Amino acid sequence: MEIEIEVVGKGKAVAKLDDRNMETAQKVYDALPFEGNTNIYFEEVYFTIPVGLEYENPSGKSECGDISYWPPGNAFCIFYGDSEPASDVNHFGEVTENLEVLKAAEDGDKIIIRKK
Repeated sequence: MEIEIEVVGKGKAVAKLDDRNMETAQKVYDALPFEGNTNIYFEEVYFTIPVGLEYENPSGKSECGDISYWPPGNAFCIFYGDSEPASDVNHFGEVTENLEVLKAAEDGDKIIIRKK
């Protein structure tokens, strides 16, 4: 399952959803497309999505490029640097192309996630 991440006015990135948290990946994918406004937390872009899930296989660590879901905030998270999550997340994908687009994002930018 591939998705496109567009930060409006900045460009598009591509990500592949994986099986680290397959239920999370499938439910997020099935809900696409959705959009929101970005929030920046250290080297992470996140925003609230219309999907409510519980922890599946929580992790308190992240790697550059991880796509994750944060259950307490119903948030879609993209880690583009060395920052760690504020609390546990469900990792379910990885940015495979153009991670630089996320590094250019600023608070309040419009972001659109869609199936590729």
